[in-house]
Amino acid sequence: MTGKVKSRTMDGGMTGKQSNRKIQICRASGQRLREAAEIVETVDRLMDHREWFVAESPEEFERWMKQGKGILYLAVDADSGEAGGMFFAVIPGMDPENLGYDIGMEETELEQVALMDTAAVLPGFRGYNLQYRMMQAAEQDLQKMGYRYLMCTVHPENRFSRENVKRQGYRKVMTKEKYGGYLRDIWLKELK
Repeated sequence: MTGKVKSRTMDGGMTGKQSNRKIQICRASGQRLREAAEIVETVDRLMDHREWFVAESPEEFERWMKQGKGILYLAVDADSGEAGGMFFAVIPGMDPENLGYDIGMEETELEQVALMDTAAVLPGFRGYNLQYRMMQAAEQDLQKMGYRYLMCTVHPENRFSRENVKRQGYRKVMTKEKYGGYLRDIWLKELK
């Protein structure tokens, strides 16, 4: 997250206009990575608070996927097939981007960290708890894969994402500058 912001989470609030849309959360292959990157780019472009969300590049998502260390989830309208939200988890291993280094984890613990990296939800899909639902889908998969620590970063003023991670049982472990000078809270959840 150099000059970019990992663990970007944007599920905002209600859009004021709700439909009876049925949205499914699905794990997606790299073939849908371009679609996910377009969601990230759109959310980034529409942000009111630019410092809350710095878009990951499509190349970075692709790098993690090619290394077998990226897991993509999409929130898809069951009727139209349109994707309106994306979530990306990263298995960093000993990569310097592992947030476990920031909090002084031991090497054996670092291997058990998964990063709840990027969440982006288009305005027309907000109000369906998609950030929460996508993170829960990822958590279930990561727990089955044997990961013990889930970590993410949130801008201290981003109350939407902060409340979302708190509701899921994460605890704030520190605040520091990350990603080229952006202030971030680092959050941790230990799986049983």
